[in-house]
Amino acid sequence: MRAWEVARPGPIGSHPLRLVERPLPVPGPGEVRVDVRTCGVCRTDLHVAEGDLEVRRPRVVPGHEVVGTVSARGPGAQRFELGDRVGVAWLASTCGTCRFCRRGEENLCVRATFTGWDRDGGYAESTVVDERFVYRLPESSSDDQVAPLLCAGIIGYRALKRAALPPGGRLGLYGFGGSAHVTAQIARAQGAELYVATRSPEAQELARDLGATWVGSAADKPPVPLDAAILFAPVGELVLPALEALDRGGVLAIAGIHLTDIPPLVYRTHLFEERELRSVTANTRRDGEELLALATRLEVHATVQPYSFDQAEEALSDLAHDRVTGAAVLHVR
Repeated sequence: MRAWEVARPGPIGSHPLRLVERPLPVPGPGEVRVDVRTCGVCRTDLHVAEGDLEVRRPRVVPGHEVVGTVSARGPGAQRFELGDRVGVAWLASTCGTCRFCRRGEENLCVRATFTGWDRDGGYAESTVVDERFVYRLPESSSDDQVAPLLCAGIIGYRALKRAALPPGGRLGLYGFGGSAHVTAQIARAQGAELYVATRSPEAQELARDLGATWVGSAADKPPVPLDAAILFAPVGELVLPALEALDRGGVLAIAGIHLTDIPPLVYRTHLFEERELRSVTANTRRDGEELLALATRLEVHATVQPYSFDQAEEALSDLAHDRVTGAAVLHVR
């Protein structure tokens, strides 16, 4: 089978990915093989390719927004039938026994593994996954529409919960890519007012189309204090203006797995009056199930930019240089 692997992590312009031929993977106990049809292109894939995230698996195959069909089952695998359409997301496995798993916070598992980082992901014609971490997909959604939900959607949904937005509150979104534009639709459906700060003119236009009350540049100050905010852009410098934009008691949630260094905070300016700064670490399977059901019910629509399988590196380069509006997806089959 064909697969893209991270041959040598580095800037995307140095061509860190390599297209190779690999043997068809064989599922082990409790695993299924998924023949990939579509794989979303996530900024975390870019962080893996460029080395912002340390190497966990040499020559790893990126990709964790995988839509495909079950083509083989390992010993004991019984959840899915051959031919079932399924989704594979970022969380690949958890130990189930640590204190975080036992209290329902498997996203904090001390021995968690992740698709496209610890385990080979969806920039390939087939991948093998633990069937317990595979999602059944709504039949009403096309491959292109459901792929971005499997990370961009799930993590944005968890970030929205972490931001603790009050009913009808004002929500700031810093960065407006694949995750933010899905999250915006959910927040709007729940009655939120949206205030979007992003540097891309195309993303600004999309934000207006999705009903944002105010749209500005990346570090512009919104015209009113915000009840909550989510930082999607991996830029630590934006933490300060986002905190300054919060009203008393407001929460800023950081949605990304990687962030450049945050400049020094001034307590009275950025945190006093019970403002809070929270991170988001992976997701639970429950988050994923809730998001898929919610997105279906609310008819969330992802703005999608498609690429052929051979254009995987081009897709990551476009993502790195803000040339993707909405979410990018690879058509593998």
